[in-house]
Amino acid sequence: MATMEAPAVPVTLSNEEILRYSRHLIMPEVGMDGQLKLKAAKVLCIGTGGLGAPIGMYLAAAGVGTMGLVDFDIVDQTNLQRQIIHGTKDVGRKKLDSAADRMQDINPNIRIIRHEVALASENALDIMKDYDVVVDGTDNFPTRYLVNDACVLLGIPNVYGSIFRFEGQASVFATREGPCYRCLYPEPPPPGLVPSCAEGGVLGILPGVVGVIQATEAVKLILGKGETLAGRLLLYDALNMRFREMKLRKSPDCPICGPKRTIHQLIDYHQFCGVPRHPEAPAPGLKEGEIDAVEVKALFDKGHRFVLIDVREPHEYQICRIPQARLIPLGELPKRVHELDSADEFVVHCKSGMRSAKACDFLRQAGFKKVKNLKGGILAWSDKVDPAVPKY
Repeated sequence: MATMEAPAVPVTLSNEEILRYSRHLIMPEVGMDGQLKLKAAKVLCIGTGGLGAPIGMYLAAAGVGTMGLVDFDIVDQTNLQRQIIHGTKDVGRKKLDSAADRMQDINPNIRIIRHEVALASENALDIMKDYDVVVDGTDNFPTRYLVNDACVLLGIPNVYGSIFRFEGQASVFATREGPCYRCLYPEPPPPGLVPSCAEGGVLGILPGVVGVIQATEAVKLILGKGETLAGRLLLYDALNMRFREMKLRKSPDCPICGPKRTIHQLIDYHQFCGVPRHPEAPAPGLKEGEIDAVEVKALFDKGHRFVLIDVREPHEYQICRIPQARLIPLGELPKRVHELDSADEFVVHCKSGMRSAKACDFLRQAGFKKVKNLKGGILAWSDKVDPAVPKY
């Protein structure tokens, strides 16, 4: 893990920096004093993906002197639709390296500290303690609660953002008088209720809007100017191009920032949210009730009689399909279950196996005895059976 060395507070700007930041310097709200504050500031950006991309690029361009980056992922081709800090040439590279190179190219005057780790209860306080502002660019509930609690314990503002499909949210949590993330969301949603962007999708432009709002809030916190989003939740509907906001108040029952706090140290956030610590690493072999894609293909080849059900959405079915599959979206399954004969044998699939597992559970509870889930979904079919089936 990278260690933090506090740089000396700058006393002036070079001639090159004065020219670079000239549009800031002629604004009375920034000026020389404000630009020196930016140069002295230390901001930690957690994640260099959809939100982290505009956050990192704009804070680098603004002249934030020390930028910490936390990430351990690599650039994938599916990232390029929205994570504009990375390019096609970066596919397969560490996101940390790709992001740092881009930010350094935007502004070689800044210092970048790379934290190539998964943020966890064991390292969060040590990583975050030397920064002035934390900007949360993560996409999962365990890390959001972790970031929030660490910021509250350390007394560091948490600039929050989230995105899904056409909708975004932004706020500033963990300020001295303002609410924290737990004041807004005391409990995480039940596991699987809120699909990830990989399952539900996200408009590629959306993180640009929300990430720029987060970067703006970080700059305002450093400058001490304007009214931040502390105490307000900004809601953005890109599909209908509307902004609205909700007022937030510090909850007297908040377990970490309330007067009767019960949380005094970081906890196990995966356990708190009811999600596995490493969901991206499936257990080897087949679980009970699962079937491998190769075995499904063998059943077709043998002429074995069974019904293959695709529980994805119609727009996903248009992207790619297994020819023999019958489309019944998961949300329609309860009202269409009467179309199925409980005496038949069924194999159910979706994109990766998560939604089809829920469909299998429903069918079994409805009295269907011969039901199996295609492990890995249509992605596994593409990998193991038919590479002509495109991945998405």
